[in-house]
Amino acid sequence: MRILIVGLGVIGGSYAMALKAAGYEDVYGIDNNLETLKKAKELEIIKEGYVDGSEIVEKYDLIILSIYPMLIKSFIEENKRLLRAGTIITDATGIKKPFIEDILKILPKEVDFIFGHPMAGREKRGIDYASKEVFKGANYLITVTDRNIESNIKVLEKIIYEMGFRKIKRIDPFFHDKMIGFTSQLPHAIAVALINSDEEGRDTGSFIGDSYRDLTRIANINEELWSELFIGNKDNLIESIDKFLIEMNNIKSALIKNDDNELKKYL
Repeated sequence: MRILIVGLGVIGGSYAMALKAAGYEDVYGIDNNLETLKKAKELEIIKEGYVDGSEIVEKYDLIILSIYPMLIKSFIEENKRLLRAGTIITDATGIKKPFIEDILKILPKEVDFIFGHPMAGREKRGIDYASKEVFKGANYLITVTDRNIESNIKVLEKIIYEMGFRKIKRIDPFFHDKMIGFTSQLPHAIAVALINSDEEGRDTGSFIGDSYRDLTRIANINEELWSELFIGNKDNLIESIDKFLIEMNNIKSALIKNDDNELKKYL
């Protein structure tokens, strides 16, 4: 199987490493950063790298898009006439609903786009922080559409398990985005808010234990990507934030009233 990874940052690079470890030798990459392509070749996780994929996309059985959500539609628009029949495409983006319908409208009928989301990642960006280990034991979500072919889904699921993922769940795009608003985006928002609520100049680092460290691990955020993810899923994220604030206010209310019985019940 010939595989093309578009975007060799921390996730795309991790895909390449995991695929190599799983025995896939025919893997290629596209990235707009020449240093990234050079690094990927030095690591021998791709056979060849390209800055422009317009002349090569037709050569692959599987194309993995590890790029920002709004770039996915652009990629399909630019390459739809070059994609050959039978090609499987998948992505790794954290939201689905904002672009799935648009992509399906312009996608050639002979091409199967199986929308995916690896529930694993790292706070750093760039291929230097890529690791095949990040997928070990992780969950993977497949957002199924009416156009997907079952045999193609099976092919992709086989590869996903071979890369080290523990569980695959098939869901629809609406439920995907609602759940991700709660399980992924809300925790990132909380971590950032916690860091930003600190007071300047009080040497917080000297007082940090496991609780603070665990809660704020994901606060070192890629602001460009996560701003796009937050806004693209804002209705679900706002709903999750509102519910969280209700619960925080329940704790606050018990404290204001010195109501230890209520606080104990809550805790």
